Amino acid sequence: MDGRADANTPGPLDRETALQLLAFADSSLAAGEVEDAARAYQRVAGFDDPSITGSALYGFGNALWRMDREDAALATWEQVLELPETPATYLAWRQIAAARVRDGSLPGALAAYREADRRAPVADKAEIASRLGWLSKEMGDTRAAARHFRRSRGLEMPFVTYGIIALTVIVSIAAWAGLHETRRAIDYGPIYPLLWLDKAAVANGELWRLVTVTLVHAPDPTFMWIHLGFNMYALYLVGQVVEMIYGPARMAFMYVLAAIAGSTASFVFGPEAQSVGASGAVFGLFGVVLVASRVHHPVLDRRSRAISAQVGTLIVINLAFGFGLGGGSIDNAAHVGGLVAGMWLGLILLPPGTPTLGRMWQLPGRATTGIAPGPVLQALGLAALVLVLAVGLILGTQAYHRNVGLGDRAAAGARSTLLAR
Repeated sequence: MDGRADANTPGPLDRETALQLLAFADSSLAAGEVEDAARAYQRVAGFDDPSITGSALYGFGNALWRMDREDAALATWEQVLELPETPATYLAWRQIAAARVRDGSLPGALAAYREADRRAPVADKAEIASRLGWLSKEMGDTRAAARHFRRSRGLEMPFVTYGIIALTVIVSIAAWAGLHETRRAIDYGPIYPLLWLDKAAVANGELWRLVTVTLVHAPDPTFMWIHLGFNMYALYLVGQVVEMIYGPARMAFMYVLAAIAGSTASFVFGPEAQSVGASGAVFGLFGVVLVASRVHHPVLDRRSRAISAQVGTLIVINLAFGFGLGGGSIDNAAHVGGLVAGMWLGLILLPPGTPTLGRMWQLPGRATTGIAPGPVLQALGLAALVLVLAVGLILGTQAYHRNVGLGDRAAAGARSTLLAR
């Protein structure tokens, strides 16, 4: 078929020719042949099938917009809405909403995106919810914004954060229940020795301890509740923000990777002592929020913005306490290791589907702006972090076996102080 010839031939179209002309117009528009596409769309518009006419009007509006005739494009998309409901109706509402955002008509854009949301396929629901959240925030409705942002990630509650807290509290209490004090020493029971970070055990291949250390907390009866309570409250605050920005799966991944990084730093640089606590992983989440909120500028609700604004101060206070007032009982290496890893993750990982101030509201064909590391760059960044951790574990294990003999290790373990983190 010669699309150009058919577009210029007068008279009624049969269905097959109309569909062929639509396909020609779509391919012409994609190839940048905008005027040919516009003529073909116009030729099809008015066909007696509303779905075909709707598609033609929608495409004609896109062509007009590409020719910088934005008012005419908006009017053409609005013509689609006058037809019976067709697949083009949803697409037209989206274009109308984006055009109104560009013109600064936020109430009109919000109304149009709500109409688009009613018709959106499942695959597009999250994106539409994100845009509704951004518009609600800009219009001062922070409660609606938070609701839309949560819906854009498929969650109404930060289930991963709450799940980690619940698991940590249960295991910590169970570990305390197994404690027994004797006249000479404390019998830690079965759980502490299985889960805490022990250099000798890690050097001999028990790598699970790099993560399970987060599940047990200080056994001291005067400190245990403070240690667990502070860590879980911090996780409750910052975990929700990370889960809002990155979603539940990435939140869990970051928490585990930050725990491993904190434990690796403790293994390589920390003193000869067992350690317990989740703050290495929590410091990692602090680092994620500190960097991601300033580099990627995710759109947050009021509560999350308040937390992200204070996270730098919280980091400084906790590090100062650990190094200055901890009295040698704080695993500072774990704090620093988790923090650095979290900052790196916040830098290299782009929040998936999260509305950010660096992402422009665009109609088709307009380039976006802002920091947006691609999948390859993100994968390389993760690989670099994993490589650093692996090298740290290898070097730390070699140094441990080289500098400490088997007998000395047992004695050191008996003399060591249990560190909190």
